[in-house]
Amino acid sequence: MLKGINKIISPELLMILDKMGHGDEIVFSDGNFPGESIGRIVLRADACGVPELMKAVLELFPLDSYDNNVYLMDKTESDRELDIPIWEEYRRIAAEHTDKEPVFLERFEFYERAKKAYAVVVTGESAIYANVILKKGVVK
Repeated sequence: MLKGINKIISPELLMILDKMGHGDEIVFSDGNFPGESIGRIVLRADACGVPELMKAVLELFPLDSYDNNVYLMDKTESDRELDIPIWEEYRRIAAEHTDKEPVFLERFEFYERAKKAYAVVVTGESAIYANVILKKGVVK
């Protein structure tokens, strides 16, 4: 065990975060995301949701200050009328660490970007459209 590390960050996730370099990206997904078929490295965090994990990780992980650094999966045309409250939560969490607004990606564009991510962490999040990609910045 380590002091100061939130217990929802597993040793495997801590190692991944440490190995990632500037510009590498990590996906935190809801439970419906096809992580195993998309990710090169896939971790499970079934006991928590994306917001909790995002808050904990952003205490350790700098967001890229040179480029867009938070990406969200946009709704499909058939879901345009749906309200997605978790997006506001993501905005609030990200705003504590960056002045950049999240970028919305069309569903299949998000999947393609996720395929290139360093890792995918599939959480127990039950909200829909709750997938987020974070781009690592420089540790100063």
